[in-house]
Amino acid sequence: IGQQIEDNADLVARMAEEGHQVGNHTWSHQRLDSVLPDAAAQEVARTDAALEALLGEGEYWLRPPYGQVAEGADFGVPMVKWCVDPRDWESRDADKVARAILDCAEPNSIILLHDIYPTSVDAALRVVDQLRAEGYWFVTVEELLWLNGVRPEAGSMYRTGRG
Repeated sequence: IGQQIEDNADLVARMAEEGHQVGNHTWSHQRLDSVLPDAAAQEVARTDAALEALLGEGEYWLRPPYGQVAEGADFGVPMVKWCVDPRDWESRDADKVARAILDCAEPNSIILLHDIYPTSVDAALRVVDQLRAEGYWFVTVEELLWLNGVRPEAGSMYRTGRG
């Protein structure tokens, strides 16, 4: 979220240095399907500017809040949704979140979690260990698409590694 970049600059820079795919989640977590197109574009552009100021030029893919954009919206980059939503924001129960992920995860899954909840972080740590033990690997969304021969396109929404 763009308005949080300045206070978390060290963390964002570390994420990029470690090879994570840093993305845009709008400036203020605004629903992009319920604002005028200019306002939605500003939410994305302002966050892009903050990311570029910190990390340099790049293509910062968009994960729209709530997974929604207005019909026909194109912000000039690929967009990421998810196919596994353990509803961590709702239960805030690490065991329940971990079980929901493990019950639904399959090859090429994109899993939604929110790091603002300690229970989600705890669940993620458990799930990573379990899924690695089952032979899964964790890659960026861009790598996931590439591994499946999918060439990401601006304006397209990706929910799995298959597109």
